[in-house]
Amino acid sequence: MSKATREAYGEEISKLIQENPKIVVLDADLAGSTYSGKAGEVCPERFFDMGIAEANMIGVSAGLAASGYIPFASSFAMFCTGRVWEQIRNSVAYPHLNVKIVGSHSGITVGEDGVTHQAIEDIAIMRDITGLEVYAPCDQWETKAVIDHVASTNNPCYIRLGRSKVEDVFDENKKFDVTKINVIHEGTSKVAVFATGLMVQSSLGALKALNEKGIDPTIIDVCAIKPTDEEGIAKILESNDEIFTVEEHSVTGGLGSMICEVAADRCPKRIHRIGMRGFAESADWKTLLKEYKLDAEGVAEQILAGLDK
Repeated sequence: MSKATREAYGEEISKLIQENPKIVVLDADLAGSTYSGKAGEVCPERFFDMGIAEANMIGVSAGLAASGYIPFASSFAMFCTGRVWEQIRNSVAYPHLNVKIVGSHSGITVGEDGVTHQAIEDIAIMRDITGLEVYAPCDQWETKAVIDHVASTNNPCYIRLGRSKVEDVFDENKKFDVTKINVIHEGTSKVAVFATGLMVQSSLGALKALNEKGIDPTIIDVCAIKPTDEEGIAKILESNDEIFTVEEHSVTGGLGSMICEVAADRCPKRIHRIGMRGFAESADWKTLLKEYKLDAEGVAEQILAGLDK
């Protein structure tokens, strides 16, 4: 089944807001795009459209959290992270307030909106904030599990979601611990591929081309960038010779950097980082994935090139 993670968020938050009277939902004039408006349809008295004012939205969310509520604040990833980094750091993370920041339309697959809307640095700037958790689910089922998880904790969080529809990796019966890595393909080669978000689908799609070349990598879904599952990652590093990371994000500061840090601390290995190494262009999302070699074909090509070095 194909569904955007932003759409799964809308479905889950509209359910949770009816079950938990402490949950409130805020948006910055993008409720139709982020799907947060689904919560407003079922519980309008606890849904607030803050207008095109993300800094104010985060400040109000901090106040609501300090008053005992559980605010979910939504906007495009570029605007609810980059535009308001200071407010997130000082008003949410420093006092450790229970605010959930939901960034939709992340990465280059926001597409034709262009570079100004393509958040490829959001994981980096969010995971560097003390006490702020960072999640990047890959499909609708993992998204719903993440929303359920963060709604039950007392920690400030950033959840990274996408615009485009993505195929299911899991099904509705999957029991998640979203703070741990998921090995979704156990390979026979000493090659491991860590992927996050929709790059999990691209990595799985690369399997056929890699198998044809005699390469059968282990593929790992990394939903929780922070808290980092250091034990799980270290075990993968220890049992494989070649390590790749794949992300729809800058190779600086994101998943690749996180895996490098774990390797440096626990099991030194060379890490091949696949992702963005500069700004993208304006085009439809499938064209952009192909252009920057982040579709299945491109990921396979980059893994094979890395193994040849």
